[in-house]
Amino acid sequence: MRVIFAGTPEVAVPSLNALHDSDEHQVVGVLSRPDAVSGRGRKVSRSEVAHRADELGIDVFTPERLHQGGAVDPQVLAVLNRWAPDCAAVVAYGALIPPALLALPTRGWVNLHFSLLPAWRGAAPVQAAIAAGDTVTGASTFQLEAGLDTGPVYGTLTTDITPSETSGHLLGRLAESGARLLVATLDGIEAGELSPVAQQEHDVSFAPKITVDDAHVQWARPAHIVDRLIRAHTPDPGAWTIVDANGVAVRLRIGPVRRGAAGAAGAPDSLAPGELAVAKQAVYVGTADEVVALTWVVPPGKKQMPAADWARGARVAAGTVAR
Repeated sequence: MRVIFAGTPEVAVPSLNALHDSDEHQVVGVLSRPDAVSGRGRKVSRSEVAHRADELGIDVFTPERLHQGGAVDPQVLAVLNRWAPDCAAVVAYGALIPPALLALPTRGWVNLHFSLLPAWRGAAPVQAAIAAGDTVTGASTFQLEAGLDTGPVYGTLTTDITPSETSGHLLGRLAESGARLLVATLDGIEAGELSPVAQQEHDVSFAPKITVDDAHVQWARPAHIVDRLIRAHTPDPGAWTIVDANGVAVRLRIGPVRRGAAGAAGAPDSLAPGELAVAKQAVYVGTADEVVALTWVVPPGKKQMPAADWARGARVAAGTVAR
């Protein structure tokens, strides 16, 4: 089939690669979000998908918007008509596809979503699954329609969530396995062997877009909740806390904590929620029910470092409380 690929971030690149390498499908064009300013140097850069498409020699279109005043942008319509797609594949494009464009490919739009639909519809399904304490998740391919991740499902895959897994690691795994699922789905559609099945509406849950405030660690919560929140927001947007160091309040980005720390040599048996205790090789923090150890931190303007190295350099005083 002639396929349009719509995607933007790194997590969508494995799917673009898989479709490009497929013997059954031809990627005739890539739709991606516009170039954006990023990094400390505030440089304008291509999206990861657009950059990869450039390397593969595929035509790329990066419109600011897909519609104007309720109607499809004429330029967008012209480009997609020129590509003459049989089907369109979507992986984390980052914008809603207008109904007028949904009808353009003869075999519709197929979305790869990183959850077992109808669980965790929305922008952050992997983060939501980890934060909720799910032990199993997966990916789904479904027929795109006007509703938010509501279309009938073509296929799914499942995987366990390991106890120490971050959203970044899990999303990387799902991006690779999901790419294979996406190609298999398009193969089935082309062969006329695959029909989508309606989602069960009584099993719906939602995963809205994450804000920086969502990643603020609340140490007064139980340790297992703290652990999930930090892993869910690692690496993006990055879990954080406020610490007073040398009389200055700093926002400290933190990596996953290590539970069961109270039994370690030099670790305190108990600490108040947010209270820090600095040992030679570790930094301990109190939660609502147990002491945990920090692994790594990122101080303002610096690179990631072991928590103990930061604490020594920052001269964290006894009784300091993270908040």
